[in-house]
Amino acid sequence: MVLPFPAQGHVMPLMELSHLLVEHGFDVVFVNTDFNHARILEAMAGGEAAPPASGIELVSFPDGMGPDGDRTDVGKLLEGLPAAMLGGLEETIRSRKIRWVVADVSMSFVLELVPTVGVRVALFSTFSAAIFALRMHVPKLMQDGIIDETGTVKRSERIQLSPKMPAISATELPWFSLGKSPESRRALIQSMIKNNPTLRSAKTIVCNTFQEIENGVLPLLPIPALAIGPLEAPKSTSTGAHFWAQDESCLPWLDAQAPVSVIYVAFGSLTVFDAERLQELADGLLLTRRPFLWVVRPNFAAGVDDGWLDEFRRRADGKGLVVGWAPQQRVLSHPSVGCFVSHCGWNSTMEGVPHGVPFLCWPYFADQFLNQSYICDLWGIGLRICADERGVVTKEEIRDKVARLLEDEEIKARALSLKSAACASVAEGGSSYQDLLKLVNLLREV
Repeated sequence: MVLPFPAQGHVMPLMELSHLLVEHGFDVVFVNTDFNHARILEAMAGGEAAPPASGIELVSFPDGMGPDGDRTDVGKLLEGLPAAMLGGLEETIRSRKIRWVVADVSMSFVLELVPTVGVRVALFSTFSAAIFALRMHVPKLMQDGIIDETGTVKRSERIQLSPKMPAISATELPWFSLGKSPESRRALIQSMIKNNPTLRSAKTIVCNTFQEIENGVLPLLPIPALAIGPLEAPKSTSTGAHFWAQDESCLPWLDAQAPVSVIYVAFGSLTVFDAERLQELADGLLLTRRPFLWVVRPNFAAGVDDGWLDEFRRRADGKGLVVGWAPQQRVLSHPSVGCFVSHCGWNSTMEGVPHGVPFLCWPYFADQFLNQSYICDLWGIGLRICADERGVVTKEEIRDKVARLLEDEEIKARALSLKSAACASVAEGGSSYQDLLKLVNLLREV
């Protein structure tokens, strides 16, 4: 059984891992919430030609929220999941005689079933090992008076748990921005404090990372970890993990562009822009005078109607392409893409790195600020984009940073060097390849 937290950035890498496990002879029962299951089926009908690979069965359970519940409020969503899902999970594990659950760390409540049904659990981290280590450090941060029980910062400090991981400001800790209210953040923090000690009962921790970039951080995790990244989607687009239909019309459009010329702009599944920031971004892309591919998913902008997007498409005609959802790994691997304007989610980071694409970093919340620090400060493969005194990134800032990034040969060279390391890690004999085999052998244990 594979059990992701019900968000796009969690479902996707666990589905990628599921495809790898099927290649090694396993059958996978992949669990979504009913809400996300319906979205995935709709996306497959609208864009992807077939269900996921034979050997992966999609099942779903309620998430504890009503039809109109705010599923972007991570704290609130997480609070209701155990009561809503544990009964169905236990029944499925018993009836299918499931021996292993590969569970998202955020779904670690499944460890409660270890003594009752005898299942073994491997935890999967959809974020960096550095964020996992920070999660384990939360009680100490509270004890030291840096944050309170709602995650609110009481003493602003820079936190660095290892010389090989970037320092992060207390104000940029992931949990401060995840909950939409003090109550929601409190629930999130309390859930972590409650579950952190239980994580040691898992058999291993599986990370979508690789030794070259996090070898100094992986030993900080509570039990031995396996680094198997960067994970890659199957060559077929039928992954069975997308919440929106992928628009593949961007691929022939990319074919028509000059090498290393296109600005690829994508902010993941949760970032929301207001009208002013959206307009500055749109104007900034036009100001670059370079071809661009911009992903604007249906719920990307607050208070902006389809008429605005239609008008921008007319303005951009011949200069850029706007799509609702893109096959991102295929885009990033395309020779015409010159840089990636990204929110710096860990999936996007791990998708950009093995393709040698420089980043223009525009983090929004959660772990994205620490990922930006990795990209800009430790790896040196990107630039920060900076807001003005109003908190708005201006069109001139976008134009200037894109130009600077695409002209910086040192950043490009470092990006290509890190690409080589990433590809070597997953190639036969590489560190991630070896750790994947260790996971496969572990899951085969009776």
